[in-house]
Amino acid sequence: MLRIIDIRGRRAAGERLDYAAIVPRADFDVDAAVEIVRPICDEVAYNGLASLQKYSERFDHVVPQHFRVPEADLQAALDELDPDVRAAFEESIRRRRMVSAAELGEKAVEVQVAPGATVTQRMIPIRRVGLYVPGGLAPLASSVIMNVVPAQTAGVSSIAIASPPQREFGGLPHPSILAVCRLLGVEEVYAVGGAQAIAMFAHGVPDLCPKVDLVTGPGNIYVVAAKRLLKGKVNIDSEAGPTEIAILADGTADPVHVAADLISQSEHDPAAASVLITASTELAEAVADELVRQVAQTKHAERIRASLTGHQSGVVLVDDLEQGLAVADAYAAEHLEIQTADAASVAARVNNAGAIFVGAWSPVSLGDYCAGSTHVLPTAGCACHSSGLNVKSFLKAVHVIDYTEDALSEVARHVEVFADAEDLPAHGNAVSIRFRG
Repeated sequence: MLRIIDIRGRRAAGERLDYAAIVPRADFDVDAAVEIVRPICDEVAYNGLASLQKYSERFDHVVPQHFRVPEADLQAALDELDPDVRAAFEESIRRRRMVSAAELGEKAVEVQVAPGATVTQRMIPIRRVGLYVPGGLAPLASSVIMNVVPAQTAGVSSIAIASPPQREFGGLPHPSILAVCRLLGVEEVYAVGGAQAIAMFAHGVPDLCPKVDLVTGPGNIYVVAAKRLLKGKVNIDSEAGPTEIAILADGTADPVHVAADLISQSEHDPAAASVLITASTELAEAVADELVRQVAQTKHAERIRASLTGHQSGVVLVDDLEQGLAVADAYAAEHLEIQTADAASVAARVNNAGAIFVGAWSPVSLGDYCAGSTHVLPTAGCACHSSGLNVKSFLKAVHVIDYTEDALSEVARHVEVFADAEDLPAHGNAVSIRFRG
């Protein structure tokens, strides 16, 4: 089911390997999608509510009675929530809050660089954020938690959520999404999906939704394209593509677990990527057998097969664990599982991954829901330079500079010399003029 990419022996043959070019990747042409969403975003900017109605009918096949979800509907969704589901939601929220509180750290750090000369870094919450929650193949209530909890912990005072209207629910977002919003105390919820939701957040819609300062949350390629197009008008968290899992495993791994974990992420989307990196042909063969057996028993078998047989998925056979680590770093997976002997020490050597799951008892699906970690993570190799959504995503760092006269006098000559070296003498004058009699 998974294609084989065999790179064993190629180093010994003297070949210089570009692992980033070897590993499988999903196609994700955001540039092309930008041109599709550009007229949609422009129309929302100019026509506001009328455009939301137009595109809701075209893409979601329903026009909500109220684009802003009434409080009564939020409460009804919570009241009707299954008690076991509510308990799972509440435990996920509790754990994410615990980790978020630790992530927050000190909100101000003061450094005295000389007597009377202090620089303070203040971490200031972003004023207003728009959080997008997908509602396509799967209604991701978990994404509400992953967006809202760190934003609340950071101290964001104005939070709005958008999620696509669902025809089967009378034009409201999925009830589980509304229930989590209510649990978290979020009152501003919009039944708006796709690129038009991002445009609504970025531009604002009169008498409906004020403009936000930051948009976060995953979505399909058109949501990502709208975020790219409108970046600058509004800040964004990232351009998240199809989900991906990489598993670095050796012969000690249980093929039943490995297969189940690969399947779990393939369940998201036919474009999802599942990659096994191993030096063990025995494990690869056993996983292949398990995939056939387990996929046949899953609810979304067709979607999963499409993902596993796509060019974005595969088994990378390596010479040894060292090469496996190099391949994993080159892939920079959104989710990386380490299923090896002494998994913790191996995990400590990984440089590039959105999140690292250590050992047989830390599957990716735990992180999706109840680990306490974030599941809004960089994809498409971006984990080599970007982090997952966390409390600091909702904070901006501001330096506060406070010098006394004596402290400025001590460094004045350095400023003047530096300014002259850059041929900006007025910069130096702004300091020296303060000390002329």
